[in-house]
Order: sequence, then C-alpha cells, then structure tokens
Amino acid sequence: MKSAFFASIVLALVVFGCSSGKKAYERGDYYGAVMKSVNRLRQNPDHSKSIEALQSAYPLAVEFYENEAKNEIASNSNYKWKNAIQAYNNINALYEAIRQCPGCKKAVPDPKNYYSEIGPLKEKAAEESYNAGITLLMKGNRNDAKQAYFNFTDAQRFVPGYKDVVEYLGKAKDEATLKVILEQIPVPARYNLSGGFFQDKVEEFLHNNYNEESFIKFFTPEEARLVNLPDADQIMRIQFDDFSVGNSVLKEKEETLTKDSVKVGEAKIEGKTVPVYNTVKAKLTTYRKEIISNGLLSMIVVDAKTNGILTTRKFNGEFVWVSQWARFNGDERALTDQQIKICQLREQQPPHPQDMFLEFTKPIYNQLIPAVKGFYQNY
Repeated sequence: MKSAFFASIVLALVVFGCSSGKKAYERGDYYGAVMKSVNRLRQNPDHSKSIEALQSAYPLAVEFYENEAKNEIASNSNYKWKNAIQAYNNINALYEAIRQCPGCKKAVPDPKNYYSEIGPLKEKAAEESYNAGITLLMKGNRNDAKQAYFNFTDAQRFVPGYKDVVEYLGKAKDEATLKVILEQIPVPARYNLSGGFFQDKVEEFLHNNYNEESFIKFFTPEEARLVNLPDADQIMRIQFDDFSVGNSVLKEKEETLTKDSVKVGEAKIEGKTVPVYNTVKAKLTTYRKEIISNGLLSMIVVDAKTNGILTTRKFNGEFVWVSQWARFNGDERALTDQQIKICQLREQQPPHPQDMFLEFTKPIYNQLIPAVKGFYQNY
C-alpha cells in the first residue's frame, strides 16, 4: 500500500515538472493542482500532460480531504462538524468540476462525491455553531458579537430555522454594529449659500457603502429619532470651518510686439514692381481675471459615551475660474494667430456663487471619502 502511494507521488512529480501545477503540488495544494488541470482540459480536452496531471493529483486530493474530515470528526475541535463538512465539500467541488468537463471525465471517469455523507452532519454542525454563537454573544462586547453573528449565520446555513437562530442573528447583528450619528453642520444662512448638495453626496456614500451587510451604520440625527436609536457609539461631525467665494484678481499685461520683414506695400524700381518690407508694431494688452473660491472642512469623530475625540482631520479645497481676453493698438500683422484669437474674446461673466461653492467642495469630497474609509477599515 505504501509503495503504491509513494509511486503515485513520484509519478505526480514527473508530471508536474512539465506543468504549471508543479508548485501547487509541491505545496501540498492538491486541490489547486486538480483545478488547474481541469481548466486546461476545458480549453483543450486532448492535452496529454493535463490528463496525466489530473489522473495523478485527483486521488491525492481526495485522500487528503477524506483524512482531513475523519481527523476532524475524531477530534475535540470546537468546529469539527463544520470543518468535516468543508472537507467533504471540497471533494464535491472537485467532483462537479470534473463532471462538467468532457475531457476530464475521460481522465477520471468515476469521481467521488460525499453529498450523502454531508446530510447527517449538518444538524451537528448547526448545533455546534449555534452554541458557539450563544457563548460569544454572552461576552457582551462588539467583536465577540460579530463572531457570534458569523456562527449564527453558519447555523442558519446548515439547518435553516434552527431553533431560534433567526432571532439571535438579529440580536448579534445589532450588538456587533457600530452606530454612528452623522452631524453635518449647515453653512450659515448669512452667506446665502447651501452645502446641501455636498452633504447629500456624503450621506449617499455612507448609506451605500455601510449598508445592512456592514457592521457599521450611519444615521442622520433625523433617522436616529425616527428609529428611536437608544444609544450611539460615535458621532461624526462635518462642517466648513472657513470658506471664501468670489475673490476677484485681475492681472493686466502690456507688451509691444514687432515683426520684421513684413510686406507693407509695393514700389516701382526701374519700371518693375517690387514688394516693400518693413517692421510692423502693435501694443498688446492681455487681461486675466481669476475668481478664487476655497474652503476648509473639518471631520471630527468622537466617542458618543465619553465625548473623547477619536480622530480629527481637515481638508482644503479650491476652485479658480478664469476669463482671458485682450486688445491691441497698431498693426495686426505683428500678432501671432493665438494672440489674434485672444483679442477676439470678451470678458466673461463668472458662475453663480453657489456653483463656485460646489466646485471647491469637489476636491474636499475626494479627500474626505478616503479618510472615512481609512478610519473605519478596522471596525
């Protein structure tokens, strides 16, 4: 028996020496080695090296997971039934991959499956996951509640409706979820400007990215009142500390332009008409009007129970609207084509102050969102 086993290993090493499955096999990743062979045979059912690789790796993969399942069942592991099911599921995944690959079925005509063996284990797996969830939930802290939720999820997956698991799923999710009140301070009314669009974008991001599947949930103060939120964990305050809209700067530049060897007319010399060249001049005045709007936003996150500051960040944003035009006196031929085009322009009316306010908030938003993600990535 042992000699046959070692012979199969030697054969597999020879086969994998000529294939991309070699490294997976050397790591003991028989599952990965089989799947790579299957993928190749789906593309080329007659690929001989992949057929040989599959025939060599598949028995080792099945043997590995069979032993893993048996060892788990015989152990005192807290999740032995769950782990045994996972091992059998891996064999079933190999079975399905081969069954759906015509070239693979020729190489392994009778792959094994453990569907019938998994059935009786599900009740035991549901029980162990349910009990582990109860134990974790009783510890009364957020991280253990999160792990309890995953255990109750497993129990529900193994046996839908197991005991009162649905009720405990909701309880664990609630205790595991970090509840954050989002306070966005409005722009003072005396400025006759609104930050509503910016605030709506922030709320939209938070609600879409921290949804029911997340363990973080943001509430506006109104939403917190509507659901009668008993306690919040954190408060995030976002407000514009300072901003300026419509600061005007006018820059004027005057220059004298000359161009040599420009034909300015004709003359007759000894009865012949010849062109006359001379230097032409023009005085060009260019204008550049800038309307500058900028602002500073602060984000402060505080512990709702202790009022201690957890993080504080500030973000700058700026928008510069530009209008350019020019005029000249003198000979147009002294100007370049680009200068002539600028002289054809007229001073433009700047955007409405509300529009300029929104423009300078765009770079602020693009800084704020990564900062929020970074702060909450470990929650």
